Amino acid sequence: MPCFESDGSLSASGRQTLKAIKEHPGTPEEIAPFAGLPLYRVRSGVRSLTEAGLAEEKEGKYNLTPKGSKLLS
Repeated sequence: MPCFESDGSLSASGRQTLKAIKEHPGTPEEIAPFAGLPLYRVRSGVRSLTEAGLAEEKEGKYNLTPKGSKLLS
């Protein structure tokens, strides 16, 4: 997964995407400029982060979960 290293820790792009979701929740198109990553990377990233329970999707918009917020603290 692009957001995670082989040891299960967040990759640099995973951390960037998670921080962008925290500061600017929204659709992948809205998040991408704040993450500084290409849209395709943000789209795959939000899927991976959601599967890991760090983000959640509701009506096409992504927000951090408490688990995701704690990881960034």
